[in-house]
Amino acid sequence: MKVSLRPGPDPPRLRPRVERPVEALLETAPSVVLGGQRRGVPLAQPIVPSSRTLFGPRGACLASSEGPLILCDTGHHRLLIWNRVPTVEDTPADFVIGQPSFDTEGRNGKGLPGPATLNVPTGVSVEGGILAVADAWNHRVLVWTTFPKASNQPADLVLGQPSFEDVEANRGGSARADTLNWCYGVAVVERRLIVADTGNRRVLVWNRLPEEHGAPADLVLGQHDLESRDENAGTEPGPLGMRWPHAVAVSCGRPMVTDAGNNRVMVWEDWPPTAGVPCDYVLGQADSGSSDHNRAAYWPTPRALNMPYGLTTSEDWVIAADTANSRLVGWRHSQLGPDAPATGLAGQYDFGAKGDNRWALPVRDSLCWPYSVSACGRTVVVADSGNNRVLLWRLER
Repeated sequence: MKVSLRPGPDPPRLRPRVERPVEALLETAPSVVLGGQRRGVPLAQPIVPSSRTLFGPRGACLASSEGPLILCDTGHHRLLIWNRVPTVEDTPADFVIGQPSFDTEGRNGKGLPGPATLNVPTGVSVEGGILAVADAWNHRVLVWTTFPKASNQPADLVLGQPSFEDVEANRGGSARADTLNWCYGVAVVERRLIVADTGNRRVLVWNRLPEEHGAPADLVLGQHDLESRDENAGTEPGPLGMRWPHAVAVSCGRPMVTDAGNNRVMVWEDWPPTAGVPCDYVLGQADSGSSDHNRAAYWPTPRALNMPYGLTTSEDWVIAADTANSRLVGWRHSQLGPDAPATGLAGQYDFGAKGDNRWALPVRDSLCWPYSVSACGRTVVVADSGNNRVLLWRLER
């Protein structure tokens, strides 16, 4: 007798059925899977480092539709870079930054910190040949002003620290405009550099790319000033403060921040001119004063989020990695507004479902704690961290 190890979808009696029609966000399955699975065996790859394996990747992006592709192989403390977009499974990376070779690992390459070492890299962004990486546990952002072309090419610039050799949180003191603390997300958008300074519960903005190490930020979101670091700006959840800001995207000129600790996405209709400007509305909660995951319910809905970490925009979509619900959700740009329901979905069968890999073994179109999502044209890149893999997926037309 043949027995299936894969359970079916959750029985209706166990969860509410959300009848809202689901709009396919992505094509049926990813076009390419990197890392993740042995051939014919639907289990996570061993975490031994190589040019093909990944361990808890938390960031990934494409520089253009042809490449390069850059992955934060977070658990191995390195970047893997493909010069061109892989079109075949198990394509090896072309070069590595952060480790002496493809088969080594360790924080800062098991040596001293420098311009080509990493300690839990989590966020990556590329624009106009500029590469920026959130080197979270070194409490800094590394910037290459021209895209690297070889293994361990040193970064040109460091922010959050006075030099490449310094790695203390907030430079060993208090939060300031030139310090960082567990910075998990980074974005380069229209020459602005934007950093989710998670440990300081704020987002820092440089209006143009700095030219000197440790340059101070120009603007802060989430706090009243550039010296404060209080959770939720020192009060209850509201439209100004944050708990765990993790990713930043810009939709039609609107800055947006995933505030994972408050289970929401914060949206400003325009760039604030000064510190202390509250967001205009939130997604994922009924109002800015609410913060419970899935709105204090066990099962999600089109309006609920549970620790959203990743965020991106692509063509007509704003897409969030709804990490603890193991799904991606999307809003059309024209649908954005206070408490707007998501209409696009990937990783689950309907908006009322959740569960790592849909409560089953991993398959090609399932997700397990996706930490980041980025897009270039119609290609969406998902860091499917719990499955130790990165998915290259196409937007549904």
